Amino acid sequence: MKCLSHVFTAFNPMLRSSLIAACVALCAAVVCVPAVAAPEDSMLANIKDAKARLDRTESKISKERVALANELRALEQQVMKLRNETTVARRKMDERTLSLSQLENRLSSWSEQQEFQQNLLSRFLLQTGVDSLSLSEMSLSDKVQKVGEKAKEFANQQTPNFSAGKVVLANGEVTQAKVLTLGPVTWYLAQAQNVAGTAERKQDLFTSTSTFSDTDTESLASLESSGNGSIKIDPTLGRAATREQASEGVIEHVVKGGVWVIPIVLFALLATLIALFKVIQLWRLPKVKQVASGKALVNMVGSSGVGFFDGMQRELYDITKRASTPTERDDELFSALQQDKIKLEKYNGTIAVTAAVAPLLGLLGTVSGMIETFRMMTAFGSSDPEVISGGIAKALVTTELGLVVAIPALILNAVLSRKARHYYEELESFALVLSNDEPDIAEKSDQKSDGQKQASAS
Repeated sequence: MKCLSHVFTAFNPMLRSSLIAACVALCAAVVCVPAVAAPEDSMLANIKDAKARLDRTESKISKERVALANELRALEQQVMKLRNETTVARRKMDERTLSLSQLENRLSSWSEQQEFQQNLLSRFLLQTGVDSLSLSEMSLSDKVQKVGEKAKEFANQQTPNFSAGKVVLANGEVTQAKVLTLGPVTWYLAQAQNVAGTAERKQDLFTSTSTFSDTDTESLASLESSGNGSIKIDPTLGRAATREQASEGVIEHVVKGGVWVIPIVLFALLATLIALFKVIQLWRLPKVKQVASGKALVNMVGSSGVGFFDGMQRELYDITKRASTPTERDDELFSALQQDKIKLEKYNGTIAVTAAVAPLLGLLGTVSGMIETFRMMTAFGSSDPEVISGGIAKALVTTELGLVVAIPALILNAVLSRKARHYYEELESFALVLSNDEPDIAEKSDQKSDGQKQASAS
């Protein structure tokens, strides 16, 4: 009975009353049967009848439960649909009630996002070699289409194959060639000219950056025809070849300086010849004998003879020997020292002038070259940086050459001047010893020398 009561509570009141009536009838049939008079068959029939009614009632209840569940599910779906419609309606109402400033902020955000996407596409296309002028004329759809083409091209580069293309050779000739691209490296094979090498793409044309030898050309042709062969690759991506082509000799570099190189070179040759002459002259001078006093001079000459002195020192000694009075001796010594000084320092000024003038000539050549560069920029425009950098490089050659001439000239002038000054100071010290107050130094030394000669002869 407890089970039946729990079942009854799960259904609606109508079904519950029907079920209760059936149960009551079943109980009444069982209880009210007279114990003494009711036969056993009648009781079993009543029980079967009650069970049949119970089964029918349960079947009816289960069918109604399924119908109610379907109805409940339909109602729940309808509620979800109404909720979604309510959300959409609320969003529309919110958008209608947004202020103008909020709409402007949203529009600004969308515009910034679109501009970012445009810049991203433009940067990608510029990096892939699209001209900036043609890029500015493209619409958004054109850019997207171009990006798609580039993506396909990159995908094809993963499985490289020879394709036809126009190549600008090193001599400026435009020819049809076979082109093989692998990553950032591109090779070309012009079979008509039997020329091969590496190239770089500029818009719709390939420009040759280096040319292969005959052996490498045959190897690339074998790779194109049979699919087997070795190819030459530059790991620097053309920088090494460009550097090799840009290298030049000393004469070519100097000639780039123009007409102002001529006076700089002439000054350099003149300074070099004078420096060689002065080096030979100064280093061939005899060493000056150091004399501390007149007495030491008498002893030195007396022991070694008149041939003890050489060169300019001998001339100073001869002046002292010839002079009749101290005043005449001093005047002649001073005059001889001045002549020796002029002889020692002769032509040194030319080297000093070269050291001063060469940088100025180089600067003058640079200024002239810069003026010519600006004229070229005015005539042909300044869009090509190679024209500007090339003109400036040529203009700076004269400054470089002027400094190359001036620095060694300045060093040579300092060394030669110091050597000449030191030699003159030694001569001047010797002349001071000769011109001291001790009379007749030369006569005493000669007498001592003659006495030693007579003693040795006897």
